[in-house]
Amino acid sequence: MKPTHPLPVHHSWPLYERERFFELGRLHGADTLDAVTNSADVKAIDRFGPALPGWWECDLADDNRLNWSNEVYDIFALPRGAAVTREETAALYGDGSRAAMEKLRAYAIKHRRGFTLDVEIKPATAAPRWMRLIAAPVCIDDRIVKLQGLKFLVSGSA
Repeated sequence: MKPTHPLPVHHSWPLYERERFFELGRLHGADTLDAVTNSADVKAIDRFGPALPGWWECDLADDNRLNWSNEVYDIFALPRGAAVTREETAALYGDGSRAAMEKLRAYAIKHRRGFTLDVEIKPATAAPRWMRLIAAPVCIDDRIVKLQGLKFLVSGSA
């Protein structure tokens, strides 16, 4: 049976509204939500991010390499610490969810915006479920180097 989600979330938002949508602003350790401007700031983010439940990142500068917290592996019903590619992960999204995610992802990268999206995922070894995906670009100067955010199950979906 396909899980239903009564009020799915689907929207894009400017980076200055990051704190309104999730705690990544606090993760960055800054009073402002301006784009990261140097590699030392990115290293600080890298140090604190993985400690957050549901944290993930996609390193755009390193061929879309994924880094996940343990909870994200659990959401996708994959062994913790397994090497997964972005392509393999995207294949676990329902068709409509994957199309919406790819569209918002491209828009986020092009326009330096964050996004929030509820997606249906279909793990190979678990029942289909709904996951909230929250993402924001990490920028150095005018270059987006990563997408980072949080993933968590939408209540009642698993």
